[in-house]
Amino acid sequence: MSNFKTHLYDEHLKLNAKIVPFAGWDMPVQYTSVKEEVSAVRNSVGVFDVSHMGEFFVTGPDALKFVDYILTNDISAAEVGKAIYSPLCRENGTVIDDLIVYKFSNERLLICVNASNIEKDFTWIKSKLGGFNCELVNKSDDYSLLAVQGPKTYETLVKVFPDLENISYYSVIEKGSFIFARTGYTGEDGFEVFGSHQEIIELWGKLIALGVTPCGLASRDVLRLEVCFPLYGHELDDNVTPYDATLGWTVKHTKENFIGKDALTNKPTKYKLVKLLLDKGIPRDGYPVVNAQGENIGVVTSGTMSVTLNKGIALARIDVDKVPADDVFLIDIRNKHYPAQLVKKSFVTGGHK
Repeated sequence: MSNFKTHLYDEHLKLNAKIVPFAGWDMPVQYTSVKEEVSAVRNSVGVFDVSHMGEFFVTGPDALKFVDYILTNDISAAEVGKAIYSPLCRENGTVIDDLIVYKFSNERLLICVNASNIEKDFTWIKSKLGGFNCELVNKSDDYSLLAVQGPKTYETLVKVFPDLENISYYSVIEKGSFIFARTGYTGEDGFEVFGSHQEIIELWGKLIALGVTPCGLASRDVLRLEVCFPLYGHELDDNVTPYDATLGWTVKHTKENFIGKDALTNKPTKYKLVKLLLDKGIPRDGYPVVNAQGENIGVVTSGTMSVTLNKGIALARIDVDKVPADDVFLIDIRNKHYPAQLVKKSFVTGGHK
């Protein structure tokens, strides 16, 4: 069975992108080099085709009430015009997906979900509609999506959209048929731009003509890991709760009710997600983490070589009852143990507004 292709696929081929399968899609993994693409986003501006993401619209009198019920974060308390990050959980507190909600009004909200989970998420959310006076529509096939990221994003976009408002971080506005959200997955300032397929193809061309660096999945993964953003299928999966992935801040127990509230109130944390920095060695997903005695205590969920730091970086899931009191962590890389420094903050401080 062949993979899906975004409507920008031919544009990627024109730029000699290396194409790889990802979440059922043929996607550009890189154009020039990961180093060049990461540096562009950290210092100037880059653009990613993320049209494989899913878009669900919830509309109607109970739209806000419904979305607030299915998510752990407090959607009701957020102002109109804000974007809200939240896990989507089962009744037992485990994570189905992590997503962003865009709140256009109390009666119209957009839920943007991970590409690999579109069908799973839509089926789950639809099954919870009973008793709510609202409509859920999957419009993933109607939208293409660009992530324009980096400190020069706004000054670049206003060359194309002169009336684009300089909105605050994690805010959203609509301009004609476009949706502009000041969100992103890199830690830098940036906008995600939703539009029709043809509009996004035209926008891509204009951005490339302005000198914006096209970026692929490889640089995107390095960028998100440098600022310690979780990735579904790595830090998040069907067996962990938000607390197991340091996302306790997204669980708002002050809300009257939401799916998973009882379980998340009483469920003990099984894992601790830690940030590890290596002077030597490149950690990879699945590598074992051991303590000073050589005992297996966990596993690397995401690992790479940081372009910004030129060091190995990793997020690792540690069994909560095996977290070493002396903070000594080693990563087993091809049967050799490499010391890893425990880091409290993100490896790189992004420059988002």
